[in-house]
Amino acid sequence: MKKLLLAVFACFIAGSATAADLTEDQKTLYFLGKAVSSKIKQFEFTADEAKYIQLGFSESLAGKPSQVDDTYGMKLNEYLAKKQETIVAKQKQAAKPFLEKMGKETGAETLPSGVVYIPVKEGTGVMPKASDMVKVHYHGTFPDGKVFDSSVERGTPAEFPLAGVIPCWTEGVQKIKVGGKAKLVCPSDTAYGDQGAGGAIPGGATLVFEVELLEIVKQPEEPKAAAKPAKPSKPAAKPAKAEPKK
Repeated sequence: MKKLLLAVFACFIAGSATAADLTEDQKTLYFLGKAVSSKIKQFEFTADEAKYIQLGFSESLAGKPSQVDDTYGMKLNEYLAKKQETIVAKQKQAAKPFLEKMGKETGAETLPSGVVYIPVKEGTGVMPKASDMVKVHYHGTFPDGKVFDSSVERGTPAEFPLAGVIPCWTEGVQKIKVGGKAKLVCPSDTAYGDQGAGGAIPGGATLVFEVELLEIVKQPEEPKAAAKPAKPSKPAAKPAKAEPKK
């Protein structure tokens, strides 16, 4: 039922009033509608689907008896799963020509996972290992150039363990020398997969990152275990008894 509430709320704010006509409280509610809607935008509901979503929401608010029972909560999950499958398939199909094109860029290398690595600027330092913590600047876009995340735009580099990010990064950043920059074209299976990431990144999406490796951050060394005291040596052999003088 939680998914149902999220879905119906997406169409709650559908009035004709403009922002200039709204009070502060109404603007706050409007923002709530936008925030919830963004979470389910990935399902790409049609106008006809939205009509019934809005109907269910408005009748519930009005206190009218429900036209369906709670068993439709499970059916909703099935419905959304089918929508997701269609969207994922569409995303992957649309990405194929783009991946092929990027694989033919100057200097491009297609890695075993399908990630396309394109050097932009050669670094002069060492390359990180998967176990390292790295400091980077990055700019993330969809194939159409739309930005979804960017440390460059925020003006603040990001630090993270290289083993704790999406596979595309774990594999691709290990090929960048400190001071260098590269473009990583990430097929969905090496990015956020069929599930996507919230409402920001749809399932099946191919992503493009420009990554500049600023430094390999040294992890604080774990304190060494205190040395165990040496075992006491065995007592010296007892001195021989002195022979009596004759």
